[in-house]
Amino acid sequence: MEKTTLATLTAGLLSALVLAGCSDGPDTGETATAPPNQSAEATSTPSGSASSPSSSDVRFEGTIVRLSVGAETVDVTIGEDTPATRDFVSMLPMTLTLEEFNGREKIADLPRELEWEGSPGSDPEDGDLIFFVPWGNIGFYYDADGIGYSDQTIHLGTYDATEAELARFEGQETRVEVVD
Repeated sequence: MEKTTLATLTAGLLSALVLAGCSDGPDTGETATAPPNQSAEATSTPSGSASSPSSSDVRFEGTIVRLSVGAETVDVTIGEDTPATRDFVSMLPMTLTLEEFNGREKIADLPRELEWEGSPGSDPEDGDLIFFVPWGNIGFYYDADGIGYSDQTIHLGTYDATEAELARFEGQETRVEVVD
């Protein structure tokens, strides 16, 4: 009789735990997502994909992202609120290594490709941070002369630094994070 009671209690307890694990609380129909410089932090799901904002008033435009190596810093102001900018911000903080590319930009590989579908292409200018779709990397243009519009070049933001200032980050583990 005791074995039957113990088995019934164990089965009941396991069922309760399984059901409790399927819920993360009451469903209010709302999720708290906002750029990290606002009240809630951008989040990533375990697979690394970005959470999508639940309302149209959540804005990533104007979010400040700082690159730093020691005392050296460069701030990037996120441009339009697009799938690519939301996904980029959701990946932060991270560490990247910048390298020179073709006398026009400093580039860095991301840990994964950005979710960019639905983001407009761009005609990059000096001081633009871009995501280059075919390679899945970002680029800091400092000499965009002669570079034209491309659907494969996604504008993420703008920065104010010279090529010499960006060169200080080359080959260094560079911390990239949102500034509160």
